[in-house]
Amino acid sequence: MMLKSYPEVPADPGVTRQVLSESPDLMVVAFRFQMEGAEGKMHSHPHVQSTYVESGRFEFTVAGETIEVESGQSFVIPSNAVHGCRCLEPGTLIDTFSPRRDDFLTPNS
Repeated sequence: MMLKSYPEVPADPGVTRQVLSESPDLMVVAFRFQMEGAEGKMHSHPHVQSTYVESGRFEFTVAGETIEVESGQSFVIPSNAVHGCRCLEPGTLIDTFSPRRDDFLTPNS
């Protein structure tokens, strides 16, 4: 096993993304929201996603249902569900994807 470092890259305005670890079957990514109101735009993907709120407070919309989550809470987003979030208090989300999001390994994605 070899540890690898990945750079922190811009994701959306006020949001950065950093791959923490990855394999073909699983990927862990930190999304850091620097300011209230920053958004993770609505999108979908074929990957199952688990989101853990490391810090901060967020409003998520998943498949038309809106929830508010805060530090210490987690939830699962099903494959192909349309989802996005809005930052209510700056913080960090730790997202796990299965399988890996290969698009996050490509520069400028």
